Amino acid sequence: MPHASSRLASPPPPDSRLLSSPSAHDSLSAPAYTPVQVRQGFGQYPHVPSSTNSLGPFAPAPIPAQVNQNANVPPNPTPMDGTPSAPPPKGKVSFSDAVRNYVRRAFLPANLDPTIRRQDIEAKLKETISYAADNGLLDSTDWDAMPLPVELIKKDLLARLNMPHPHPGPISPVGSNGSASKKRKSSDRAEVAAVPWRSTNARTSSLEDRITHPPADNRPAVDEPLPKSSKFQKQMEKRQRRWGNYQSAPRSPTPPPTMGPVVGTCEVLEKRYLRLTSAPVPSQVRPEHVLHKTVELLKKKWRKENNYSYICDQLKSVRQDLTVQRIKNNFTVSVYELHARIALEKGDLGEYNQCQTQLRSLYGLGLAGNPIEFKAYRILYFIHTANRTGLSDALADLTPAEKRELPIKHALHVRTALALGNYHRFFRLYLDTPNMGAYLMDMFVVRERLAALCNICKAYKPDVKLRFITEELGFESDHDAAQFIVDYNGQHLLEERGEHIALLTGKAGALFESARAAAFRRVDIKGQI
Repeated sequence: MPHASSRLASPPPPDSRLLSSPSAHDSLSAPAYTPVQVRQGFGQYPHVPSSTNSLGPFAPAPIPAQVNQNANVPPNPTPMDGTPSAPPPKGKVSFSDAVRNYVRRAFLPANLDPTIRRQDIEAKLKETISYAADNGLLDSTDWDAMPLPVELIKKDLLARLNMPHPHPGPISPVGSNGSASKKRKSSDRAEVAAVPWRSTNARTSSLEDRITHPPADNRPAVDEPLPKSSKFQKQMEKRQRRWGNYQSAPRSPTPPPTMGPVVGTCEVLEKRYLRLTSAPVPSQVRPEHVLHKTVELLKKKWRKENNYSYICDQLKSVRQDLTVQRIKNNFTVSVYELHARIALEKGDLGEYNQCQTQLRSLYGLGLAGNPIEFKAYRILYFIHTANRTGLSDALADLTPAEKRELPIKHALHVRTALALGNYHRFFRLYLDTPNMGAYLMDMFVVRERLAALCNICKAYKPDVKLRFITEELGFESDHDAAQFIVDYNGQHLLEERGEHIALLTGKAGALFESARAAAFRRVDIKGQI
């Protein structure tokens, strides 16, 4: 028996240990070292395997003892010192020349495809050979007729796409039980699929066998029971079924869009406003000369009946007819100005904002109107909504000549008085507002009165005359001032003292502070510009 040191000094080469069976000499003597199984990894074999005794990364997993008949390893090898050691590796696999030629042909340039990565080819090759080795099919498989890994990968991809394979290769008729496929990342294009000799009755079928194809008409059955899911999912499935039935009916052709504006031919003066859901019909649109008569009629009815609901609907209908006919002139400006003033009078800020937005665009075209009046309204509106950004933009758009105009100058004075906390001047300006700006100031005068009343309660103690409150806060009479205090649960703060009524300011501070904080919350208006 050779000495142990000679065995340690000259171990057999790695290739011969991978693919050759143990020698008789190794089977009769116990090894003097702990055997370690060779790691099977692709990183160790970056090149195409040569025609030597190794398959590189495509070496299959070790075969059990009952499969490899050539394996003859002692069950319990013991080193020379007598101490027990780990069990030796299982038997090795001997690959035939047909298997080596199959691996060599898989990496020939003529058999490669630039759309398939080398990693995918190696994975498919290793899976094919490992499966054959695990099931004892290395010698019985016709490797010369076996499809190359590139063809197997293409077939798997086409099977997932439910497409026929253009060039099916010869398949071995041998069948066996399949093994579970490994998990792959989403970035991998070619996934591990069934090898060609797996039958359809295998325990783990291919991806194509697990796909359930929908019916030919792509419509789910109406009477199919709903799965156990959430209420939201059931409602979504019901809607999809309904829409599936609706899609079967032919759709009516959509009329082609007109190249130019619509020219109306309707002669009716009064027409309800209806939101357009299709292309406008000329017979339902009033021309401009008819719209002039309609606006004059609406002015008379507004002065006589004062029915805002009716007037608003009719003016919106007029605006719609102007829009579909693309009429932008001085008459269009007068219609929007009329509707904006009526909306301000009734406190409808939504319609006012729509008209104000269109007026700003029309004024930019140089059309005649009252831009000074509505620019002043715009400033007061931004004060009401506490929109500092919009207010800064409105002030930046003013020219020096516009700032000298009375309506705009008044609006700028209102802004300055509020910024300085000068409530005395603010209420003087409130009582002397040009045009219809008082309607806008009515929307935020209550909160400013509460703020001023809090300052009075801090500065004047223990009481003040009610007449002083009337004059400072811009009330029309003492009765209105007293009613304002009572509306905020301050009736116990009013006392009659001979010829006048006193307000107990020393006790009213906390009450009006809470009311002021609630009044200065953020303003959110529908249709805000």
